[in-house]
Amino acid sequence: MNMTAASVISDQTWSRADLVACLQGRDEPLLLPLHFERCNFDEADLSRLDLRGAHFTLCQFAEASFDRALLSETRWAGCRARQADFGLADLTNARFQDCDLNNTQWTRAKLASALFTGVKLTGAHFAEVSALGIVFKDSLLVDAHLRSLSFRKQTLAQLDFSEADLSGCDFREAVFEGGSLRNAHLKLARFEGADLRDVDLGGLRLANAAQFKGATISHRQAASLVEELGLRVV
Repeated sequence: MNMTAASVISDQTWSRADLVACLQGRDEPLLLPLHFERCNFDEADLSRLDLRGAHFTLCQFAEASFDRALLSETRWAGCRARQADFGLADLTNARFQDCDLNNTQWTRAKLASALFTGVKLTGAHFAEVSALGIVFKDSLLVDAHLRSLSFRKQTLAQLDFSEADLSGCDFREAVFEGGSLRNAHLKLARFEGADLRDVDLGGLRLANAAQFKGATISHRQAASLVEELGLRVV
């Protein structure tokens, strides 16, 4: 194992047994969080493990299971974890930067104050999560399942929600800076006081415009809706 005094572990392939042995052999787990670089955890069963505070840089987690794992305060940078399962895991105050998390499962995970920046979350499934204070920035959430999440009063910077399930989401007083709501599912979503002038509303039909009651849209967006009736705006 390649480990330095700073507890950086690099270029290793890990099984559950290997990681359990590593965790059990540490003298000061709370004072010196583990830092994994370029490690491979593909398809590993990491369920219920205590990895609080760990750092993962450029690691692979394809189809890995983190079911019920303790992952609060973890840091993930440049990791690839397609189809990984984070169901029921505690990810309170976790940070994800420039990661591939496409088609991941987060059912009933604890995601309070978690931050996702520059992350690919296409097809990700966030069902029944505890997500007070969760933040997404400059991320792909295409076709993601995000039902009932609250984005109230947030600034939503460059978030692509195209075709995402946003049913019941709270966007009241949110400000969209770029991004897309094209063909998103918005049943019972709330937008009172939201600023939608800079977001792509492609696919919106006049018959469904009531979903955005109380929101602010641009003249260009309003013209697109009116043109659906065959009228020209000049």
